[in-house]
Amino acid sequence: MSVAYRPLVLGVAGGSGAGKSTVVRKVIAGMAGVPVRLLHHDSYYRDYPELTIEERAKINYDHPGSLETPLLVDHVGALVGGEAVEVPEYDFGEHRRTGRTHRTEPAPVIIVEGILVLADPDLRELMDIRVFVETDADMRFIRRLLRDTRERNRTVESVVSQYRETVRPMHLQYVEPSRRHAHVIVPFGGDNEVAIGILVARLKEELRPSEGRGRSGSA
Repeated sequence: MSVAYRPLVLGVAGGSGAGKSTVVRKVIAGMAGVPVRLLHHDSYYRDYPELTIEERAKINYDHPGSLETPLLVDHVGALVGGEAVEVPEYDFGEHRRTGRTHRTEPAPVIIVEGILVLADPDLRELMDIRVFVETDADMRFIRRLLRDTRERNRTVESVVSQYRETVRPMHLQYVEPSRRHAHVIVPFGGDNEVAIGILVARLKEELRPSEGRGRSGSA
């Protein structure tokens, strides 16, 4: 698929459990009729096949170094240039890439989502609109606990331990400081229908062909 003009790149960051996925889902729903491609930063966790599953479970997955962000940067750049990419598939239960990929085609809107997507300057440079989703820490922890025990085959004890040892410290060191790079702050996560509506309206305005926009610069 080729694009007639430079795609609009939206970055959505925020702490684990902040409601980023809900915000993204509602934005996509609000863009009905407009093709949107979504890239999850989590898909780009580095692979460590030489380690045992016990060793892989001890890796600090909330540190920027755990993610192959340069590959994500390359993929966003390729999509912006009208080229399809092969996004890696990650198994969170095994803490490993599966070896499979899924093909992602270019589209007028590309959304890049993850806790650290605003922490990387090369990734930020590709974004036209940068969003930080903000939710109270207790709600973020509860959501993460429910997600990891229900969807990722984790025990309550392991989730609590990881939160204490890496999630909270890395949030304070990397995620929260990246907030200053956002153009838009969305408080109350996916429950903030007003903020999401304003964001959708801005995206549609940016995509209006009557404006003759070349999409060559940042918002």
